[in-house]
Order: sequence, then structure tokens, then C-alpha cells
Amino acid sequence: MQQDEFHPGQRWISDSEPELGLGCIVQVTHRRVTAAFRASNQKREYARNNAPLRRVRFRVGDTVKGRDEKSMTVTAVTERNGLLFYRAGNHEISEAELSDTISFNTPEERLLAGQVDPPKVFELRVEALQQLHRSRKSGVRGFVGGRIELIPHQLYIASEVAGRLAPRVLLADEVGLGKTIEACLIIHRLILTGRAQRVLILVPETLIHQWFIELLRRFNLWFHIFDEERCRAIENINLGQNPFLDDQLIVTTLSLFTQNPVRLEQAMDAEWDVLVVDEAHHLAWSPENASPEYTLVEGLSGKTPGLLLLTATPEQFGMTGHFARLRLLDPDRFYDLTGFIRETERYQEVAREAEQIGDPKQLQTLLDQHGTGRVSFRNTRATVHGFPTRVPRIEALKPDASRHERIDWLIRLLREVEPDKVLLICRTQAKVAAIEVALRERLKNVEAAVFHEGLSLLQRDRNAAWFADERGARLLICSEIGSEGRNFQFAHHLVLFDLPLDPEVLEQRIGRLDRIGQKSEIQVHVPYVLNGGQEVLTRWFHEGLNAFAKNLEGGNEILERFGARVHELTQHFLKSKLQPLIEDTKASHAEIQKRLHEGRDKLLELNSFRREVAEKLVQEIEAQDDDASLDEFILRVFDQQAIQAEELAPRTYRVGSAGVLADSFPGLPADGFTVTADRKRALVREDIQFLTWDHPLVTGAIDLMLGSEKGNSSFGHWPDAKTPGLYLEAVYVLESVAPPQLHVDRFLPPTPLWIIVDQHGKDSRKAVTREALVGTLETDELQELLDESKFREDLLPRMFTGSQDLADREAATIVAAARKEMSARLSEEITRLQELRQVNKSVRQEEIELLLKQQKELDDHIAAARLRLDAIRLIDAVS
Repeated sequence: MQQDEFHPGQRWISDSEPELGLGCIVQVTHRRVTAAFRASNQKREYARNNAPLRRVRFRVGDTVKGRDEKSMTVTAVTERNGLLFYRAGNHEISEAELSDTISFNTPEERLLAGQVDPPKVFELRVEALQQLHRSRKSGVRGFVGGRIELIPHQLYIASEVAGRLAPRVLLADEVGLGKTIEACLIIHRLILTGRAQRVLILVPETLIHQWFIELLRRFNLWFHIFDEERCRAIENINLGQNPFLDDQLIVTTLSLFTQNPVRLEQAMDAEWDVLVVDEAHHLAWSPENASPEYTLVEGLSGKTPGLLLLTATPEQFGMTGHFARLRLLDPDRFYDLTGFIRETERYQEVAREAEQIGDPKQLQTLLDQHGTGRVSFRNTRATVHGFPTRVPRIEALKPDASRHERIDWLIRLLREVEPDKVLLICRTQAKVAAIEVALRERLKNVEAAVFHEGLSLLQRDRNAAWFADERGARLLICSEIGSEGRNFQFAHHLVLFDLPLDPEVLEQRIGRLDRIGQKSEIQVHVPYVLNGGQEVLTRWFHEGLNAFAKNLEGGNEILERFGARVHELTQHFLKSKLQPLIEDTKASHAEIQKRLHEGRDKLLELNSFRREVAEKLVQEIEAQDDDASLDEFILRVFDQQAIQAEELAPRTYRVGSAGVLADSFPGLPADGFTVTADRKRALVREDIQFLTWDHPLVTGAIDLMLGSEKGNSSFGHWPDAKTPGLYLEAVYVLESVAPPQLHVDRFLPPTPLWIIVDQHGKDSRKAVTREALVGTLETDELQELLDESKFREDLLPRMFTGSQDLADREAATIVAAARKEMSARLSEEITRLQELRQVNKSVRQEEIELLLKQQKELDDHIAAARLRLDAIRLIDAVS
């Protein structure tokens, strides 16, 4: 690679590791050469005949620094005994005496030092800039990366809420419509756009694992589970430290704070950007009294800009309970319960009027002016389509039925529905093990997997993936944990081997298959033993609540009314008491359903889903899903980083770590993993990573490219040029450095400006297009040109000046357009909210003031956008 002979004291730079800085040859043998990179405290030994090193030669006019860090302008260069000597006036130093901190990181410095990368590396860097620009400005950034089906109402709500400066809303979709997904979409977008760094999620203890899984498996968000033990461990390591400052993204339970007031004080002091509270209907409040849980959420939410409350039953405990949730979101707006009740009574008339309006703009105006649509979102199964039919298959077994006879029933079912897959859920890990053992004793070569809390997360994933595989397990036997957070809707047969007491747990079980987007009817198989506890539960759910066939509303209230009676009867079975229980339950259930239906806020439902907006979001995400440029880009990055990638199926790759640089590749584990850019495949194979422009592997690849000097200086020969000459290709980046919460990327993301000038510094973009250059240049040596004083002192400076002038003019135009777009969009929204506030108090004055402040700050930051030269390529088109 080198033409010079190695001598101790010479200064060389590594082509493969330029980040090491300026190296000094310290030892030369017949076969080996050793270089010390003192600035980075590293030493490298190379084969003498194949060392990836390039000699550093400064020339007259260059500025260099000695070990004393004093700069000098070179007036003469001589070479003696293999070493270069630099003179400035009467002062002379050898190259061995140069400062170790001299770097060649900027494009100009690297080009002048002869540090150039092959043309294809330059082109990959430019593509990374373009993809960064497109991603940052995308309206679906943070949405496209979710391992989710593209369900319109979920995307609409996420877009509407995440578009606000300080979102404070109630997500109240019915069970099965995806409130958790909506919340995760919102969190993901806020984090990726930089508007949220610190997020605290509070959930019931039984749901903490479900949330952790949803965030990690669907959105690649690693939240840390906090409990008392973890808090103490952090405090023991760092005495006096607030444990909630140890991590940015935390999920925990309300009980952590109710059991230890000190933890609440610490959490209050931790300054969160967003607070999320699941199952918010359990936060009890009345004008006379507030529960400890409500009080602590009230305290935390008062110090947190963003607040998401989740509940499927916002009015389960009446209007008082609903008002209590709204009061947390906006205490200034919702301060008078009596006034709120009077106000909501008027919404029914407005709702009837809204349902008659055909003009979308008129409807939008009406919905904006009335109701709680600014702070509440609720979709119901009555308004959202796409749910399957449930078919109950109830089978009574004789009272003396042995365990083996129950297994025989399961074997008969498996044979009857073959080759369909079957999901079986029971209460405990022990019962899972017993069923598996008994089944294998009676049925040889059974393809069955298990899923329970005794397995590691990796084992569960593998078993679930085996079940999801078309050629994998036919039966998955789950403990209750299988009913949390998992999507098994590719299966259509559910076996409830036993039944829970809680109707909501039952609904959660069935919800593994009965989900929006399910394409087939669901067969719900319920085997029960006569004259015992399971008969009580089966008939109570089936005859009293019709819970196997229909989604159950008001489950908590049902449990509160009848839970004790049902439990008592399961322990002491009396057939004479069962039918009265069923009849009482039917009557109560009908009354609860009637009340919930009459209490539906139709105005709220109309405002919670606007199909035309949602369809545009879906179309944009689908367009990104179908764009193969993602695969092409990431595979080129893997190739450039010497990382192995094997295509296993269309758009599906096994990414290994055979390359020497793999350890430093962000988002890539040491043993590699499998990724797919196919959304359908990702939805049924949770063991495979879903590759999108939002994925950490892709964002990490872009950061890796742009965070180093790789590709920022290049030289190539253009043998087939139609217009011969010498050209300078320059890529500038126009960027605004602004606080993340302003989300300036909406209007001015890092914007690459492509310029090409001829040797006179004149614009050559009409004669030479980018498309004509990609893939056509050949790697060439630059040294001969650099040795020409006319090139270094005349031609190159003129070309630099010409490209900078062109970029400056284009940047001014882009900045002006961005300021105009920002002002127009925010002024329209400010005016709209100001007018709405006159008729709808759910528009917070704080929201308007924040928008006005943001508009001023955005204008200042966009106006101060800077232009930075990111990469240059010198092109020799002389034949």
C-alpha cells in the first residue's frame, strides 16, 4: 500500500482505523512494522508488506504543530535519512517531533493529507445523509418501527396525541382495541423525535411483565423494571443517589410508592417528561376523599408535562370516576364535578347533530367545539370493525373423570381439528407440566411446546416461535402468563383447561386470539367436570354472562357483585344455588350493559377516529414497508463494516458477527441475530427482529457512518465522462441545533445539499448528475495531484470557494422556506385553539402559550441554522 520505506520516527496514519490519530513508527523488522498511536494510547503491529498505513507529508504553506502544541506555517520541507524536516523561518522540527494530536478528520484536512476513501464509501455516506433527512422529517417516524398490524384507529390516536407539545390524554378504547399499542406508539415517537427522554410507566403488578414485553419486543424500547430491591441496590452502590435517576425509562408498580413514601418523594424529584398510568380506573376518588394511589398519581402528574392514562372502562364507576381521571389531566379545566355532569348532558344532543353531518370540515368544527375530545379518546367494538366471531364449544365430563380421561378429551380434540394449531391456557406452571407429561405418555411424537413463568425469556420466545412456525408445534400449553402481552391470533382454537374467577382475566385469555385483525372465527373449547367448581365457573360465564361468545363489558363490577358468591359455590358445590346465581348474574349483566350503552359518549367516539387521516398514515407506512432501499442500504453498510449477512428468505437475513468491527456495531449483539423487513413475517415470528428505518440497528448504522470520517473524503477517476475535466463534488449539511423538545426536524431536519463544481469553481450540476456518478468511478491515487503546487494553492481553493458560495445561496432559500412553513402551520393551530377556547374549555390556555413560545423559539433556531461541509469527492474526468 505504501511506497515509502518505513523508518522509526516517521508519521503514518491508519487507513483502516483513522480514529487512532497520528501514528509514529517505533520498530521495523524484516517482516513486521510497529506503530504507536500515542493520542489514543494504542499500539499496532502490521505485516510490513501489507500494512494499511499511509505516510503523512505536510507541504509548504501547511500549518503544523510541534509537541509543545505551538503552530507553525511550513516554509520549507527537506528529507534526511528517511525523515521529513519542516522549517518555519529559522525554526526546524523533524516529523518525529510533531504533535500526536494532529488529526485529519474534516473533509478538507483528509483530502489535503491524501486520506481518501474509495468512491463507493463516499456514496454510502451520502446515502446515509439522505436517509437521515427523510427519516427525521417523516410524519410516521416512531410509528413505522412498531411490530404491529397497521390498524387505522390506533395510528390515528397515536398521531393525534404525539403531535402535541405536552400530551395529556385519556386512552379509553374498549378491551381488545389496543390501548397499550397506542401508548407505546406515542412513547416511541416522542423518544425518537427527542421530545421525551425520561418516561415513567405505572402499572398493576400483574401487568408489569406484559408492558416490558410489549415495549421491548414490539418497539425495541428497553424499560427497566424497578422494585424495592432494585432501588436499595442502587442506593447501596451510590450512597445518597436518587435511584430513579439511574435510568431514563422505567416501569414499576403503584405499590412501590404506596408502601414506601420515600420512593414517592424520590420519583417526584426525578423530573419525568411523560408519565403513563395503566388501569387508571382503579384510582379511586370522590369530592370528599381520594385514595393513596390517586393522590400519588396526582402529585407525579402535577410535575410532569406529559400524562397518558389508560382504562377500558372510564365510566365503570360512574361519572364521578370519569371526572376523576379528567381532573388528573387538566385540573384547571375539570374542577367542578356538578358543572361537568351538567355539561355532559348537553353532549348527547350535539352527538345526534354530529351524526347527521356529511361534510368532514363541518363535522371537525363541531367536534372541536364540544365534548372532551381534546383530552379523551375512546373507540368501541360497535364502531371499529375487524373482530372475529367466537364459537363456544362447551363439553361436560363425568364427575369421576380422571386426569387421563381429560387428556383423552384433549387428544380427541387435537385429532379432530388437525392440522390446526391449538392454544391451551390454564392457571399454573404446575398444571402446565402435568398436562405435558400426561399428554406425552398417551400420545407419542406429540408436537407440543410449553410457556410458563419457570422458563427464561429466551426459552419462552423460542417456544412461542416454534408454535408460530407453520411447521412447528401444533399445541402450546400456557400458564396464566400466556394470557399477557402475547399475540397468538394465527391460531383459531383456544382450550380453557380451567377457568379463572375474574371475568377480566378470562377476557384477557380469549384476547390472545380474539383481537382486531383476526381473520377467522375462534373456537373456544371449555371442558369441565360436572358437579364441581369448574361447572360453577363454566355455567356462570356461559349462561350468566355469555362471556365465551361475546366481549364482556363491566367485568370488574360483575366481579365485585358476584365474586364472593361464585367463589363460595366453587368451594362448596350446591346445584340448587347455581341456577339462582346464574339468573341474578344475567339480570345484573343486562342492567350494567344498558347503563354502559346509554352512557356511551357518541361525540367522543366520533372524535376518536377520523378515517381519512388514518388512511394516509397507513399508506405512508406501507410505502416505507415496501421500499427495498432499506435492505440495500443496510446490506451495503454490513459489507463495508465486514459484517456477515446471509439471506434466509425474501427480505430476511441472518446477521452474524464475523467481521472484525462487529463488536462496535451499535444494536448488534455479539452472537448476531435474524432480521426481517417483512412486516407479515415479523408479526408471526417474534424471535426475529423487525427491520425498519426506526430500528436501532438501522439508526445505529447511520450514526456509525456519519459519526466517523469514513467516506467524508474521496477521490476517483471517471473513465466514461462525457464532459472531461476536474470536478469537486461537495455535500453540505444544513442543520439547526435546537432543544429536542422543539422537534425542529418537522420543518428543518439535517438537510444534505449536493454541489458539484468544475475546476473553475462553476456550478456543473446540469452537465454532471448524481445518478451519472454513482457506481461509475474507479479508485485512483491522489498523491500525484497533491504534489502539484498549482493544484493545492490555486485550483482546489477556487473549487472550494465556488462550492461554498453555491451552498450558501441554496441554504438561505431552504431556511426561508422552513421558517415560512413553520410559521404558517403553527399560526394556523394557534388561531384554531384560541377560537376553540372560547367555546370549549378542554383546550388548555397552557397549550396555547406553549405553542406561541415554541413558534418564537423555532423561528430563532431555524434562522440560525448552520451549513457544514460533511463530505467531498475529487473527480478526475481527464482521459
